[in-house]
Amino acid sequence: MKPDPTERPTILIVDDTPDNIDVLTQVLDPLYRTKIAVNGERALRIAAGDSKPDLILLDIMMPGMSGYEVCQRLKRNSDTQGIPVIFVTAMNEVEDERKGLDLGAVDYITKPISPAIVLARVRTHLALYDQTRELERLVQLRTAELETTRAQIIQRLGRAAEFKDNETGNHVIRMSHFARLTAQALGMGDASVKLLFLAAPMHDVGKIGIPDNILLKPGKLDALEWEVMRQHPSMGAEILGQHTNPLLHAAREVALTHHEKWDGSGYPHGLRGEEIPLFGRIVAIADVFDALTSARPYKTAWTVEAALQNLEQGAGTHFDPGLLSPFKSALPDILAIKERYAEERGAVSDSV
Repeated sequence: MKPDPTERPTILIVDDTPDNIDVLTQVLDPLYRTKIAVNGERALRIAAGDSKPDLILLDIMMPGMSGYEVCQRLKRNSDTQGIPVIFVTAMNEVEDERKGLDLGAVDYITKPISPAIVLARVRTHLALYDQTRELERLVQLRTAELETTRAQIIQRLGRAAEFKDNETGNHVIRMSHFARLTAQALGMGDASVKLLFLAAPMHDVGKIGIPDNILLKPGKLDALEWEVMRQHPSMGAEILGQHTNPLLHAAREVALTHHEKWDGSGYPHGLRGEEIPLFGRIVAIADVFDALTSARPYKTAWTVEAALQNLEQGAGTHFDPGLLSPFKSALPDILAIKERYAEERGAVSDSV
């Protein structure tokens, strides 16, 4: 039974000689879909298109761009570098073969071709390519599972800090969304926005290390107590540790820098301006806005208008002045999040 053409692997034949193309298509058409390119430029366009070939049979000696150059360009492009390339050429010197393989080709067939050899080589390298793609898919799936687990642990640690604090139950969820919306309004890329959203819940994880008599004190802290409280960003960074993983690195950065101030008067390191990482600057605004507009045992909730006025007054001293406009442009969505995760609606177990 002849395979369904829509399900058959696609072979791109690249050759400037019609007779050579005819020979290869006669050999391959009964089993595979074939596409034709009579020069290197056309081959590169087809290979980079939406319907990529599964394998490329590439002549070396062509006018204009040689097969060697075509192979080089294919392997430099992340979208096409995985496609197996087999050189099909009359050049049969060992040095020619070595050069082709060094450029990234997987095999070398000499002309005049043997149909049996062509079919055997194509079948072998398609099978290897299928195995490679399946392994890549499994690795990506496993990586996604690990990232999901890591993100869940980050969120749970963020919530654990709340059990030590007198802050409201949904604070980390709201402020994480506020940070996400501000980053989007600022024009950050999707990957960075997601990274910030997942890292933001860890901003106060260091409060786990603050004694209860200070953390839960209903009145104002004295100078010594305040000095201890100011250690929680460094404690958070120590809890999270040094990591190359982007999420854990971002979480540590947020925990360490969200109390730094634009004018250098913040803590723990007195960073100034853009010395403060962008994630820390965004979380500072999100954290303060939610704290001001939330009722606490020691204060009533501020109105949105009063909280915005506070942010504006702090622009250039406490906050990055360049973030106020994105924050305000995202305000309708921020207020929708504030309502969705209001305390009177009950605690939410996970951010969404």
